[in-house]
Amino acid sequence: MKIVLASDHAGVALKKEIIPLLESMGHEVKDLGPYSTDSVDLSDFVYPAALEIAKKKADRGIFIDGVGYGSAMIANRVYGVDAVVCQDPFCAKLARQHNDSNVLCLGGKIIGPAIAEEIVKVWMTTDFLAQEKYIRRVKKVKAITEKHLKKLDEIN
Repeated sequence: MKIVLASDHAGVALKKEIIPLLESMGHEVKDLGPYSTDSVDLSDFVYPAALEIAKKKADRGIFIDGVGYGSAMIANRVYGVDAVVCQDPFCAKLARQHNDSNVLCLGGKIIGPAIAEEIVKVWMTTDFLAQEKYIRRVKKVKAITEKHLKKLDEIN
């Protein structure tokens, strides 16, 4: 799979820990920065990464900031992105099984590399449960997206 990563300064260290893990799992990784811990604005990195998902240039994304919520807020404003914040492997499993999420957001200030790696492993290896109730629920979320977000080809 092609995985796009992005962060802010608070997520750089954790991102550096996750990249080798993803590569060892056989994934192609594209890191859109930043590459240092100098202060940056999160949206300058997460928004372009979210567009990679929306344009289908990447299959999934992993975004890391201080607590993960900022990344999720930015990413979920882009049509075709379903971002979740996970702080443990159980949440990561359900985020894939029940919600078919395509972006994982992590908090570099609240979880350490060992738990982050477990979260990533679980999220990357868990499939969507294509059962009727989950399909129905995901379709309802997609209907909300259709009503409120513009597709990329509809934007100037």
